[in-house]
Amino acid sequence: ANITTCSAAISACEKGGEWEKALQIFHLMVQDKVETDTVTVTSAISACGTSGKWEKALQLFSFMLQGRLESDTITVNSAISACEKGGCWEMAMQLFNDMLQDIVEP
Repeated sequence: ANITTCSAAISACEKGGEWEKALQIFHLMVQDKVETDTVTVTSAISACGTSGKWEKALQLFSFMLQGRLESDTITVNSAISACEKGGCWEMAMQLFNDMLQDIVEP
C-alpha cells in the first residue's frame, strides 16, 4: 500500500461515515511505516469529526503536530468542525485562537 491508496481509502471511509475503518487504515499506515502527510491526517480527522468523534480527531491532530507534519487551514478547520459537531465549543475556540496566534507570530 502507498500513501495515495491509503489516503483515498480514508477519504472514502469519511464519506461513508466509517470513522473506525478510517482510523484502522491510518493506524496500519503508521504501523507499516507508510508515509503519512497533511492530506492523510486531515482526511482521518474529518472522518472522526463527521461522526462526532471529536476526541479521536484531536488525538490525530496532536499526532500530526508531534510528528512534525505541517498543519494547514483545512486541517485546523477540520479539527474545529469535529469539536463543533461533538458539542465541545471551548476546544473549538482554543484551536481557533491557536490558529490566529500562529498567523500573527513571525
